[in-house]
Amino acid sequence: MLITIRQSLAVREPLEFLLMASSLLAALDPRRVDPFERIKESSTARLTASEFCDTFIHTNCLEASAMLAAFAQMGDDEILRARARRALANRQHALPAWLAQLDGATATRATQMTHVLGDGDSLVVGVALPTSHHFSVVIYIDHNMGTVVKDGFAVPLSIEDMTSDMTARMDDPDTVMSDISLADARERISEAIDDGAMVHPPLETDSWPACRPLAEWILRLLPLGGTGYVRPQWDERAIESLTSRFFASPFSAGVASPDQHGMLEAILWFARDYGPGDPLRWSPVAVEILLVDWIPRKIIASVDYVALAPNVLRAFVRFSHAERGIRPSLTAETLDAIDRYEPMFLSIIKSPHLQGPAALLAASGLLDSDDFEGIGAHPSYVEWAIGWMSDAVGGPNALQALNDEPLVDREFSWVGIADDIHGKVAEVLSLCDHFCDDQLDDEYRSACRVFLAQVAKGDPNVFRRKSRIATAAAAVCWTVGKANDLFTGGGMYVKDMMQYFGLTQGGVSQRAETMVRAAGYEMRRGYSDFNLGDLDLLVSSRRRQIMDLRDQLADLKPA
Repeated sequence: MLITIRQSLAVREPLEFLLMASSLLAALDPRRVDPFERIKESSTARLTASEFCDTFIHTNCLEASAMLAAFAQMGDDEILRARARRALANRQHALPAWLAQLDGATATRATQMTHVLGDGDSLVVGVALPTSHHFSVVIYIDHNMGTVVKDGFAVPLSIEDMTSDMTARMDDPDTVMSDISLADARERISEAIDDGAMVHPPLETDSWPACRPLAEWILRLLPLGGTGYVRPQWDERAIESLTSRFFASPFSAGVASPDQHGMLEAILWFARDYGPGDPLRWSPVAVEILLVDWIPRKIIASVDYVALAPNVLRAFVRFSHAERGIRPSLTAETLDAIDRYEPMFLSIIKSPHLQGPAALLAASGLLDSDDFEGIGAHPSYVEWAIGWMSDAVGGPNALQALNDEPLVDREFSWVGIADDIHGKVAEVLSLCDHFCDDQLDDEYRSACRVFLAQVAKGDPNVFRRKSRIATAAAAVCWTVGKANDLFTGGGMYVKDMMQYFGLTQGGVSQRAETMVRAAGYEMRRGYSDFNLGDLDLLVSSRRRQIMDLRDQLADLKPA
């Protein structure tokens, strides 16, 4: 570990060392442990942050002093931070100026990026060190899951550069970026961190919660007295008024039966009491949660009654978006999501499945639901699965003609790539090739080359912006790996890939989103979909998986 600390200190940019220290503290954070496991471990030995700090207190070297300087700011409680400061006061090691002056860090500005459909917000807090170093902490707060932190990372850019970069890449008339007070930023992020820490299983990405200690240190620099997220208040009278307006509108045509009226009440129950609490806010992700999870789990009624939900929801989405003045294209996307998830929804409600408290226990891993079978044989599931496979390979015709011949080992194509980015693209290419040669195979190498070329041609600015070569290479390999189910069924973990590229943090998934768009693909916002629809990116083993499922379902396909 001391060697790793020494290497991080040698980098002139402070953020690499700070993120490493943050990830060490995060690994010892009891909030990462299953709450039921916390009870079991209460009487067993488990290394704490305080005990870990002791190892550096009792080690008198430059690297130990450097870690104590970080712990003095990022420690999980004031006692730990004070112990680190006292130990450091008796050391004479010459720490880098930026590290010796961490207590002089200041938060400079906060911004918030929001979308009109309200799935979540990206909050950015800028930080300045006395040594003129700057970095920005970016926190994504998901409202569908209860206004919790779903992701967070830090980048070595000033907030001015960071927000300028985000604005340039936004290219979305429905997204707005605006300044918020530092006090409001503190309150909103703090609440979302606290609420997110209670979610089980925990929300984890390649950079969160590893950068949580760093983020919480920065939050302590912000002033108190801010306003957090204010949940909309919809009392019974307001809900009754909304219901009356809907059924008096032309949007309710065809959905006015007593049972459909009852189903609307259930949908409004979800919209008011779950997620952000706004009955008029509907996005593709909200639709997915409602149909694939909430209704099957919460509504205990006949199949015929529950099956009314998609049509009622379609009518209410049109009404809600009209009231809010949402652009028609966004309404179409939300309605498309209902069409996409309806077959799966119907399959779930027509098959044995857990409901109520039992479903919550199963989701927590405390109840085995393997005995509930039958979902795969239902025609609605077959339709959904065939649609998903078609999306993955580029359409129904491509699905029928699919083969599992290995991808041709292609050379990288420089045609159409701007001259000024050749150097950076070549470095990314070299890292991707080495990773595939060492850890995967020629097919993955070919797919990564194709995708990298698509990105470079599609948007040269991706490689003109200031960023780490290793992060870009990891993002290319992550994208191709996700498209081929590498990190779930393919035998590799994201953390192992990150380690190969020397990354403890880095926002790889966020960088990948930028690349996917640059390459001309649609980046779906669902919980499970990652279909690029390009056979040049699918290795033979993945195509064989899809072919096997296609053949298994062939006899079950509805006439």
